[in-house]
Amino acid sequence: MFKRKGSANQGLKIIIVGCGKVGSTLVQRLSREGHDITIIDQDADAIQALTNLYDIMGLVGNGASYSVQMEAGIQNADLFIAVTESDELNLLCCTIAKRVGDCSAIARVRTPDYSKEVDYLRDRLGLAMIINPEMEAAREAARILYLPTALEVNSFAHGQAEMIKFKIPEGNILDGMTIAYLGQHITNAVLICAVERGKEVHIPSGDFQMAHGDIISFIAPRRMTRAFLEAIGVKSNRVKNALIIGGGKSGYYLAQQLLHVGISVKIIEINRARCEELSTLLPKAVVINGDGTDEELLKEAGLQYAESFVALTGIDEENILLTMYARQVSNAKVITKINRITFNDVISKLDLGSVVYPRFITAEAIIAYVRAKKNSTNSNIETLYHLFDSRVEAVEFRVERESAVTNVQLMDLPIRRNLLIACINRNGRIIIPSGRDCICVGDTVIVVTKHEGLGDIRDILR
Repeated sequence: MFKRKGSANQGLKIIIVGCGKVGSTLVQRLSREGHDITIIDQDADAIQALTNLYDIMGLVGNGASYSVQMEAGIQNADLFIAVTESDELNLLCCTIAKRVGDCSAIARVRTPDYSKEVDYLRDRLGLAMIINPEMEAAREAARILYLPTALEVNSFAHGQAEMIKFKIPEGNILDGMTIAYLGQHITNAVLICAVERGKEVHIPSGDFQMAHGDIISFIAPRRMTRAFLEAIGVKSNRVKNALIIGGGKSGYYLAQQLLHVGISVKIIEINRARCEELSTLLPKAVVINGDGTDEELLKEAGLQYAESFVALTGIDEENILLTMYARQVSNAKVITKINRITFNDVISKLDLGSVVYPRFITAEAIIAYVRAKKNSTNSNIETLYHLFDSRVEAVEFRVERESAVTNVQLMDLPIRRNLLIACINRNGRIIIPSGRDCICVGDTVIVVTKHEGLGDIRDILR
């Protein structure tokens, strides 16, 4: 067993099986939030690398082994997370953990066959969560293609509210406008939550003046997002067709969703056997067997005229190059999947359009669950997103009982700096709050903040 010297903390005792991309991201984020983490993997070098970086325990072995789980402290664990490359191993690890320990268990399961049986598997095995990174990445990509002006579309309140990120173009009506003027004279049905200008991210007050080139995130009821974008002169029609490079799990899930809403799909996939499989699974899609990095093939597939282009190969560098090429030769809305590369500054300067990170999507869902489990007294975290390279968090809390934040007008609450009450969902009615609104028991409340680690609605107070 490997161990780094560190101090005791008040966090949860968490065991993570799997040192891959998702496992490493979870270790990074959860150790930063003060949890007691033990990681299990059969790769001693991977364990050593993580224990050298973070104050965690590391154990070399098979995570599905009873004796290994006992050595890792399963009997005292609060949460067990299995994120190896194998769906079956993850489910087996969690099944054993549930039998041996009194803990919650989360499994990563990516195979389409299992994805149709998620509810059954979760209930029968007693799991807290089954998460599918490829499916979640496909959902995120699909939301963007339904609203192609957006760089990101994040969903809250069970899809009733959306947070849209987009760049203010030159000459746009928002250029030079203050947040207060927008609310008073254009619409009070949306709220600008965060603004990135250069290297700085702002949680804006009413006197903040927007400018072209700013990347803004606004929140609105879902039915209002298109109307707002049209009101400020921004195109909001969804794409009519998509060219997808890579027919893996993400490509399959995305094509399935797009075809379901009538968007035509072409998929370029290099593996012939996989092409035949996709043709059977997706009879309405055009499946082309070939190398997606071949310029002639891309031209033949109609890249110049495509309304959207999604690079979903298993190689990050290939996805980046494909996106840069697509931007040169077409006006397509581009989406790039990045699994591994962590050079955020470099990637942000490449102007890749919308970037989807499956490992971060997975990590955010798990972290939301962890925070809710740690602070389950007054509120539960429903949704969590990291925005602007994790410099801003958007957290949706469910308010389950009365506390210092309930039944008090927002203008009278001592709310922390760099924090915004962005939206209240009251029985399905989406409220963009004013100072006279209150938080009530039963609401879900969306908070946008530069503070890290909010775990309870009361954490919004100074």
